[in-house]
Amino acid sequence: MALIDVRNLSLPPRLADIDFSLDAGEVLGIIGPNGSGKSTLLHCLAGLLPYSGECFFEGQGIGEMAPRQRARNIGLLPQSCDSAWSLSVEDVVSLGRLPWGDCEASVVNEAMNQAGVSQFRKRKVDCLSGGEQARVWLARVLAGCPRLLLADEPIASLDLFYQRSVMETLRSYADLGHGVVLAIHDFGLAARYCDRLCLMTNGRIFAFGTPAEVLTEDGLTEVFQVPVRVDWVAQPPVITTK
Repeated sequence: MALIDVRNLSLPPRLADIDFSLDAGEVLGIIGPNGSGKSTLLHCLAGLLPYSGECFFEGQGIGEMAPRQRARNIGLLPQSCDSAWSLSVEDVVSLGRLPWGDCEASVVNEAMNQAGVSQFRKRKVDCLSGGEQARVWLARVLAGCPRLLLADEPIASLDLFYQRSVMETLRSYADLGHGVVLAIHDFGLAARYCDRLCLMTNGRIFAFGTPAEVLTEDGLTEVFQVPVRVDWVAQPPVITTK
């Protein structure tokens, strides 16, 4: 049974006829131009937006799941987060345990280690840089131990070192038997760490498959409306505009 099974999911005018499945242990990268529906799709998978069609988590309709059950199984890392209070990093990460009704210290510590923020544990989150805060929000999601982790551009505000570090963290999380779906604009990192890619345009899936199947010159050129060159001699591939 697939971890996620999406059938004819639509949310006019933002999404139309979305079909795909995701198995446990897989990383799916969603790519596409700004406004193509990537974030909307992630929010539908999280059960936060209404939609027509069907979306199943381990055979159960996401819309039919009780809020606590959904929160325990599906974690969403949005594009941007704000802290309404000046909390310590440790306290913010501990909030990820709310669906479970505990503040299990070992789980919180492991989440901070995975996201590389343990050294900030006693600092106030609103005193950190944007990139440091982004890793704190990731740690908060990891602390919830979701079976499905959804991440909306999780590396957008990070430097080169932490871009790779976060992608490795997400890859390792999937390798433990979870599922990861992330929106991403870096095609090279997507090809390196994702099992499959979903190329979207105008709210629809243009291409779905392995990185080699999706990252083609013709397809990327058509979707992004600029001439694209893909060099697969390098690993990961080098993708540039002509």
